[in-house]
Amino acid sequence: MRELKILAVVLFFTGLVYWGVEPFAHSQLHPHVAPADFAFKDLEPNTKTGDATRGAEAFMGGGCIGCHGVASAGMPSPMDDASAAAAFGVVAPDLSSAALIYDKNYLAALIKDPTKALKVSHKFNESHPHPMPAFAGLGGDIDQEIADMIAYLDSIAPKEPLSDKQVYADACQRCHDMKYDKFMMTTDHTSIQNYMGTLPPDLSMMIRSKGYDYLTTFINNPQKHLEGTSMPRVGLNEKAQKQVISYMEKVGDRKKPERDSLGLKLIGYMALFTLLAYLWKVKIWREVH
Repeated sequence: MRELKILAVVLFFTGLVYWGVEPFAHSQLHPHVAPADFAFKDLEPNTKTGDATRGAEAFMGGGCIGCHGVASAGMPSPMDDASAAAAFGVVAPDLSSAALIYDKNYLAALIKDPTKALKVSHKFNESHPHPMPAFAGLGGDIDQEIADMIAYLDSIAPKEPLSDKQVYADACQRCHDMKYDKFMMTTDHTSIQNYMGTLPPDLSMMIRSKGYDYLTTFINNPQKHLEGTSMPRVGLNEKAQKQVISYMEKVGDRKKPERDSLGLKLIGYMALFTLLAYLWKVKIWREVH
């Protein structure tokens, strides 16, 4: 009986540390923030219905192809990665999958006012403008023209689902290395460091160091966790963001399913042998007395 009491005390304090102390420490290191906002409620919605044909004309006339490639429409990037990084500080993304992985309301706001949509107004202003200029319009209703461009991007977006790795490449690879998968950023380190103010971290182990919940809110809005950070809001829709985190898990935490299953097996093993040890002790004690 004495051994069972000792076991109960050990289990009590183990549970206290696991369900009490550890969550408290975690809450101090990563204070609670509002959940991810995939509706981007802080941005003014564009309620116009777009036309893809007019959007193609607006896309060309608005000067988008001066910086961006659209491989799905047969338009390669006008500059190689090195030239783009030298000109803008970071490689301009190909827009083939933009309407598939980014929230459309976010895209509309990004075209109209990049600094506001990206939440980097603390970094860029009139004296230090963002590399992507705001769309000034083509002489008509600017909101309609933007809606038309979004419709055009939607029309040339991939019809088949993208792999987790491809979504990561389209959304994150311009600025981040993934060394564990030998998947390196497309912008050279010197240019991106000058542009961001610091070298963006390698993401190979980020899923282990930060965890799923932190990454969910951080990618959606970095300012919630690191106020003043130069990392822009990415603007991914919920499905695409889950794919990005899924890819990070596959690279940085490949043994998670095995580790989770092993933990349950270990608990079962300890419980079984605790019972066997107790029964053996009772048997030996009975024979002695």
